Amino acid sequence: MTETQNQTTDPNLVELPQNAIPIIPVRNVVLFPGVIIPLSIGRDRSIAAAQQALKAEQPVGLILQKDPSIDHPMPSDLYTVGTTATILRYVTGPDGTHHIVCQGEQRFRVAQYLEGYPFLVARIEPIPEQETVSAETEARVLELKKLIGELLELMPQAPSELVNAVQQISSPATLADMIAAFIDIPPEEKQKLLETIEVNARLDRLIDYLIHRLEVLRLSKEISERTKKSMDERQREFLLREQLKTIQKELGEGEERIEEIEELRKAIDGAGMSEEVKQHALKELKRLERMPESQAEYSMLRTYLEWLVELPWAKETEEKLDIAEARKILDEDHYDLDKVKRRILEYLAVRKLNPTGKGPILCFVGPPGVGKTSLGQSIAKATGRKFVRVALGGLHDEAEIRGHRRTYIGAMPGKIIQAIRKAGAKNCVMMLDEIDKLGVGAFHGDPAAALLEVLDPEQNAHFVDNYLGVAFDLSKVMFIGTANVLDTIPGPLRDRMEIIDIPGYTETEKLQIARRYLVERQLKACGLSEDQCRISDAALLTIVRRYTREAGVRNLEREIGAVFRWAAVQIAEGQAEKLSLDVEDVRKILGPPRFESEGAMRTSLPGVATGLAWTPVGGDILFIEATRTPGSGKLILTGHLGDVMKESAQAALTLVKARCDKLGIDPKLFAESDIHVHVPAGATPKDGPSAGVAIFVALVSLLTDQPVRPDVAMTGEISLRGLVLPVGGIKEKVLAALQAGIHTVMLPARNQKEWEEIPQEAREKLRFVWLENVDQAIEEALKAAATPSPEEAQAEGIAK
Repeated sequence: MTETQNQTTDPNLVELPQNAIPIIPVRNVVLFPGVIIPLSIGRDRSIAAAQQALKAEQPVGLILQKDPSIDHPMPSDLYTVGTTATILRYVTGPDGTHHIVCQGEQRFRVAQYLEGYPFLVARIEPIPEQETVSAETEARVLELKKLIGELLELMPQAPSELVNAVQQISSPATLADMIAAFIDIPPEEKQKLLETIEVNARLDRLIDYLIHRLEVLRLSKEISERTKKSMDERQREFLLREQLKTIQKELGEGEERIEEIEELRKAIDGAGMSEEVKQHALKELKRLERMPESQAEYSMLRTYLEWLVELPWAKETEEKLDIAEARKILDEDHYDLDKVKRRILEYLAVRKLNPTGKGPILCFVGPPGVGKTSLGQSIAKATGRKFVRVALGGLHDEAEIRGHRRTYIGAMPGKIIQAIRKAGAKNCVMMLDEIDKLGVGAFHGDPAAALLEVLDPEQNAHFVDNYLGVAFDLSKVMFIGTANVLDTIPGPLRDRMEIIDIPGYTETEKLQIARRYLVERQLKACGLSEDQCRISDAALLTIVRRYTREAGVRNLEREIGAVFRWAAVQIAEGQAEKLSLDVEDVRKILGPPRFESEGAMRTSLPGVATGLAWTPVGGDILFIEATRTPGSGKLILTGHLGDVMKESAQAALTLVKARCDKLGIDPKLFAESDIHVHVPAGATPKDGPSAGVAIFVALVSLLTDQPVRPDVAMTGEISLRGLVLPVGGIKEKVLAALQAGIHTVMLPARNQKEWEEIPQEAREKLRFVWLENVDQAIEEALKAAATPSPEEAQAEGIAK
């Protein structure tokens, strides 16, 4: 570099007003009085200001920029307090850079910036330094010197002369400025110290900064020492392991085992286990290291460690919580089921707004084939989670849920932990299928009781599998149960789940499901395209009505598959290139209709009434038949009836006897006759009180010699006072009536609260009569039925 002092390219000196000095804005440096610092200047205005000060032998003002990224700062971009400085040296480098060495002289406050100069010029007000020293100030000075001494001791690179220099400074203001200049704090904080005029306040600020800095340095030193100690231990462990390898090689033990141990150790380190589980795994690994391979427990312990490292202790799939996208996926995958979809979207919305909250455990209850399991897959797809299914049907051993203890040969974790490992993520969607078919607990323990901890959000964060022996967090798993019936699920287990009923489908819904999903799926399964084989809606409706009788669509899909397989044979043999299947083709392929309209089974003879029944696979209709024979007043019941249904028949007969006068029945008939009540399908067990109304109507029809209307079906329990009491399974029973071609359904008035749960199609097509008492049932069921039109007779199978 070439030193150029008192030289400038401009021979003219700029005259400045009194109390006005050139100003140099600085980016990240704060100059304090009494401190010497070097500066690099590159802006034209800053170079001109420095050269002006040098020529005029006057001080220059250094002021910190508020935002260091600004290249051409204006007065509003600068702080108002700065330091006057004397330029001791001005050096120009060979590359054109300019460097100055400045010594701080005194604080000043900007009074006014002046315009019309080639550099920043400001009229300033010097800020005098406080000269008086009180006892409080001296106390602060002593504390500051003590702290700076401790700080410099913790900084090995600090020169010892600096400690002596600081101790020899007697002026509190000079000491504060000196320490403020060299302490490692942000420029903004140094500016605050520069603007703190009162010496005691400035010393207090510095003491706070030094105390914080001391804490940071102490912690840093502790961490450094701890790291060094850890490194020493690792080196020692490395040497010992190398010696162990040599010893094992001399003993003839292969390197494969050593590599296996090392792989397990790396896997344990990278598995993301909690500290407690990790320590337990490392302890078991040390046992494995010391154990000979020939020992029987070696392979068991190795398998156990492999299970530990393969579990997703910290792995989670990124959850998608786009409600609109989830709604779209659910609508694409499932037709109707609005209530279920709404509940799932509510769950996702709550999860989005409260990610740390504990979600509910849903349980879908409904007949087979309505889409319970596939709903779980759709939920996983909508949320972006992994999906696993655990089949619980027939489990009778608690260890299947909670795992076997490792003391047993062939011990394994329970199905829950196995499913978690299969999913590979701790926030998967886990479908607990057929939860109502768990085996009854015996000496193996109760599996339903073992599920209580799994399905309790307050407990499953610390679920302990007997095989693992350590806690695994299940709180982020979304559990979904499925069941056909609720009766067989124990009360405590049912209480932990939110029950969502999924009713059976109507004919229209089955047709839509077949058209949207089943046809496409079966075409693909048979290797056919839509152009090669088409099936009409009338043909699908024929399959629904005449070849299936179910609440779901499982058998419907099988029958559609049978039709398409026949078509595949025709096309594969070359008998046809394209096929369009209609009703006649369906009858030719599937044979005679398996189910006829129930209207064909009805009769106009007195003593027959149509009842509605609930079954685990959906609703159904049943016929109550009553007849009278000469005898001694006995009541004969047949049809594989349970105790409750037998009692309903006895109550119905008693009620008829009590109302002889009102119904116009001769009381002598009961003494001179035996009454036989039979419910067809005698091989099928039947029980429950809901056939009470139908039995009563059948008896009244028999004894008054009036036939029951063939288009009426009924359900309800009766009391001896003639009241109609509520029953269950209303949705399923109404759907069964709709599929059987019933026009009028008589239901207990106290079941009217379930109106909203009845499908819209059934509400539109059926006429509902709400019964308060049996008199209303007699009035509705025994009144003359209107003659059906030919179209109705043909549609319902009613003979002319």
